[in-house]
Amino acid sequence: QVQLVESGGGLVQAGDSLRLSCAASGRAFSSYSMGWFRQAPGKEREFAAAIGRTGGDTYYADSVKGRFTISRDNAKNTVYLQMNSLKPEDTAVYYCAAGRGISSNVGRYDYWGQGTQVTVSS
Repeated sequence: QVQLVESGGGLVQAGDSLRLSCAASGRAFSSYSMGWFRQAPGKEREFAAAIGRTGGDTYYADSVKGRFTISRDNAKNTVYLQMNSLKPEDTAVYYCAAGRGISSNVGRYDYWGQGTQVTVSS
């Protein structure tokens, strides 16, 4: 079992930045690939970014590429999502997830956090 707790969400204006954190406890954090997903009201959960077990490989959705950066610190059992140049359409609940391999597929992730709200005003 892996327990994931997200933090760092909030209300910001368009163009601002936020850094989300996801702290993991339980089984070996470094054995999992990690992903960030988001879900806006009335929409399906969508992929944002993923990172491999060592942090050497990353993968982004086109909608966030160039603005968001995913990173991890295995010594701290934490994965981060640095979000720059935020847009109103980035408004969503953001979830971190632990899984097998770098993937945009929700089904490849076995453990999920409870989510943190990000709201971007125009």
